[in-house]
Amino acid sequence: MIVDKIALVLTVIGALNWGLVGIFKYDLVAAIGGGQTGILARIIYILVALAGIWCISLIFREHPDRVD
Repeated sequence: MIVDKIALVLTVIGALNWGLVGIFKYDLVAAIGGGQTGILARIIYILVALAGIWCISLIFREHPDRVD
């Protein structure tokens, strides 16, 4: 499903950004979006958060081709 893939991509972007913050103290989203309070950065943060919430559903979703 395309929404799943978009959510996963945004979640990976968020994870990589947090890695940059943790390792280098550099927030790439803030740098691109005009600071942490910039409107673009806030939109990206919100989209990443929504994607993370959506990805929670992937944990519990049944997939017909998956064998457990």
